[in-house]
Amino acid sequence: MAKNWAIAVGINKYDYLQPLNYAKRDAELIQQFLRNEAGFEKIFFFTDDSPEIGGKSTRPTRTNLLRVLRQLFNQPFMGAGDNFWFFFSGHGIRHAERDYLMPLDGNPTDIEETAIPINFVTERLRCCGADNVVLILDACRNQGQKSGEGIGRQTAEEARQQGVISIFSCSPQEYSYEIEALQQGAFTTALLEGLGVRGQCATVERLNQYLYHRVPEIVRQHKSARQTPYIIAEPVNKSHLILVPRYATLADIATLKIDAYRAQSKRDLTLAKQLWIRVIAAASGQDMEAIEALEEIARLRNSFASPNIPQQPQQPISSKSVTTTPPPKPASSRTNNTPLNPKPITPKSSTTSLSPPAFNISRRGVIQIVGFAGAGLGSAIIIPRLWPFHTI
Repeated sequence: MAKNWAIAVGINKYDYLQPLNYAKRDAELIQQFLRNEAGFEKIFFFTDDSPEIGGKSTRPTRTNLLRVLRQLFNQPFMGAGDNFWFFFSGHGIRHAERDYLMPLDGNPTDIEETAIPINFVTERLRCCGADNVVLILDACRNQGQKSGEGIGRQTAEEARQQGVISIFSCSPQEYSYEIEALQQGAFTTALLEGLGVRGQCATVERLNQYLYHRVPEIVRQHKSARQTPYIIAEPVNKSHLILVPRYATLADIATLKIDAYRAQSKRDLTLAKQLWIRVIAAASGQDMEAIEALEEIARLRNSFASPNIPQQPQQPISSKSVTTTPPPKPASSRTNNTPLNPKPITPKSSTTSLSPPAFNISRRGVIQIVGFAGAGLGSAIIIPRLWPFHTI
């Protein structure tokens, strides 16, 4: 079974910034959706009045948020087919060409010492080991800065480099609106519609299209203003990933298969395996084409790890007595050591090992790994100690 974990943060009351009305509610609705509809097992929940767990506060202060980002992601605990989402609803600030999230005690006069750089968040999220990391930011709400640029540009570039699917509530020059009539933010309203029954946006690409049209529609209706969300998903196959398997269509699965075959033909076996695993998850474990592809990947990895070494031809043996000479000792050695709209930019591919480890697996083993009767698949890595924060 796949692992599905998340962190949800919503901050209404700030020590040094104007309060927000519905950021906390947005985070609550997101965690309810992830738990009840998306099947997430663990959600670390930070709001103004989150209860203490194990004697530790879950109020979204800088200290508490940095602690969970450092300790929870200290070592990989997820694998292929797993998902980790990070949702933040609150204030965000751009300072000295860097994007920051403002925690509850963030001070706009001392940003570098009291705020949290978003690139630090993405770097820590990547440490979890999941091949699908989703960053959702509704943090363009600092009306105190009427001029200049909001967050987004630096974070978008970081997302491209790290392969993190990043969803922004508005463009860097815009404001993210709260709607009193809805008791929510316009962005979160559209996001939950798109991921839920109304939109049934199973893939990143379909969700992007839905948000691109729906958020401006909501804002025009209630505020007569402009708000344009966007998604960064690179490389391009990230836009085909299935976020909500229950709404995946045969066309969605077919597109994912094409990406998997393409990766396999290029001998990018790690990516191919990840994509085939997601095909199986979307098909509820019942796709023999994907299972056979995983078996083929296992055989390919095995052949790479165990090349056939030609034997040296034997010398003819004289009929005379043979003197056995011990083999020479080996000589000693010493060593000194732009968003989905309009077109994503594909980063340079990372370097992969030329000699992956041997990987022996039978069809029964593949079926056991993928959790044949379940909703997904993932490599489970047990960590000795889980973060004792508030989980839903």
